Amino acid sequence: MRYIISSAEDGLTVKQILLSNIGVSVSHLRHLKFIENGIMLNGEKATVRRQVATGDCLEVAVEDVREGSRLTPTDIPLEMIYEDSAIAVPSKPANMPTHPSHDHHGDTLADALAYRYKDCPTPFVFRPINRLDRNTSGLTLIARDRISAARLSESMREGRIKKQYLAILCGIPECEDGVIETYMRRTEQSIIKREVCDADGGGDYALTRYRVIAKADRYSLVLASPETGRTHQLRVHFSSIGCAILGDDMYGTPSPLISRQALHAVALKLPHPTTSEELSLRARLPEDMRSALISVFGEETEAHLYEYSDFLA
Repeated sequence: MRYIISSAEDGLTVKQILLSNIGVSVSHLRHLKFIENGIMLNGEKATVRRQVATGDCLEVAVEDVREGSRLTPTDIPLEMIYEDSAIAVPSKPANMPTHPSHDHHGDTLADALAYRYKDCPTPFVFRPINRLDRNTSGLTLIARDRISAARLSESMREGRIKKQYLAILCGIPECEDGVIETYMRRTEQSIIKREVCDADGGGDYALTRYRVIAKADRYSLVLASPETGRTHQLRVHFSSIGCAILGDDMYGTPSPLISRQALHAVALKLPHPTTSEELSLRARLPEDMRSALISVFGEETEAHLYEYSDFLA
């Protein structure tokens, strides 16, 4: 990574630049000290105590070691919405786990990306900034190096990364523009299933904003923005107001219209970790959810769908 020193940074030390301005973690800084050409200033190896001047070129090694057997590079087609040397944003298909587990190897998003980047000179390490349930489709943000991961994680904590989901609900919420604000915890009967609880019930705070954009019979189509990132948050929240997501066999009931929960991460807004450019990305609907949407709401709703997605403006 190359970083040009600005006039405002003139006289600072390399350590100050790395920790405060570039976003290198303390552990990564220790690592950089002991690798060849880990920190270079104007083409020469530099210590962290070195002072910098306006126009200096600071180069930092952001490469990782290869993950070896933890990933199984597998040639799985992916729709890439955006990618460069710092980030990758694929639209994850349904029925694909985000990362490997004891019963999923070679069929995950991590494995697909490991194959995609297997010939790159920089080793691939899977660094997801957000994760989707196996049967939730859509945009997934991946950092391609340590510094980008640190910066994106900070942006996430600061609320600068916005996510929007499209969901078909079995039911119509009372408020068309609403907020669901609860606490959530793991149920006693399962290590996977979650439930809402009171503030003193041992759960984590969860906040979801949503807008109803279409209604038909007993169904509704909503755009939802989770402002917190709890496991199964949207699925639990909509179920808690009596409007479970269509096809959700854990928090609702299966449906002949779709073989999984009708939930798609449709839009993402973020500051680029290297350039700070604001990116607004969108993913088209997968065919199974598009078919369910048309079956319930008709082709006209599907044709005008993206007109509703204005929270990114």
